[in-house]
Amino acid sequence: MTTNRPVALVTGASSGIGKEAALALVAAGFDVVGTSRDTSRVTPLDGVTFLDLDVAGDASATAAVEQVVKRFGRIDVLVNNAGVGSLGAAEETSLAQAQGVFDTNVFGVMRMVNAVLPHMRAQGRGRIINISSVLGFLPQPYMAAYAASKHAIEGYSESLDHEVREHGVRAIIVQPAYTRTGFEANSGKPDSPLQVYAKGRQTVDRVMAAAIRDGDAPTVVAEAIVAAATDAKPKLRYTAGPLAGRASMLRRFAPARAFDRQIRKMNKLAG
Repeated sequence: MTTNRPVALVTGASSGIGKEAALALVAAGFDVVGTSRDTSRVTPLDGVTFLDLDVAGDASATAAVEQVVKRFGRIDVLVNNAGVGSLGAAEETSLAQAQGVFDTNVFGVMRMVNAVLPHMRAQGRGRIINISSVLGFLPQPYMAAYAASKHAIEGYSESLDHEVREHGVRAIIVQPAYTRTGFEANSGKPDSPLQVYAKGRQTVDRVMAAAIRDGDAPTVVAEAIVAAATDAKPKLRYTAGPLAGRASMLRRFAPARAFDRQIRKMNKLAG
């Protein structure tokens, strides 16, 4: 089977940002393939074909891409949305836990990119949209492993974009702020909690819960993803929503001391 419509592959499409992105891409005229680690639990979405995929597995990533190409004959857009969260102080987070975060959030993206790039280069076109975060350019106390994974995505994506541009492919970053999803409930807790960090961790946990509760709807991020997929001259980075835009301005223009104080104030940390 081949199609004349553009084809988008969206990882982690069963809920939250991935689900809304898949639906928004359908509305924008794409044939959309969404992925989930267990499609038997997925509620069907109009216009979206679902495949099983665990981005933490090499064979799974390769097989999913091959299935899409076999069925549709092309892949025009890859949205690397699948990810996991991690809460807790850096010292409380075991290396095994941090490696698990990176295996999905960073190496999962790399697996999907390596699987899809040969097809996009052969087509002479394609867009790879990597979902980062404002924590890809801001520090976040008590989420060091997660922030590190998103900082890694920023550097990887920008470097990748320079490599593939001459082949008609672009690598693009979308940076959401706090979004009303199940992020907090689905984030890993520290393996080895330490009493010395308990007060700060609990304070930041409450700040994060409130920020997510009052955050942007996933549709706001979906709009940025569609823009990244369809703009005639795409930008390298798309901030998703006004809060993400303000955070980007803060990082770029605030003096270092003022920026440091603001991060502590936002997280209600002493000193």
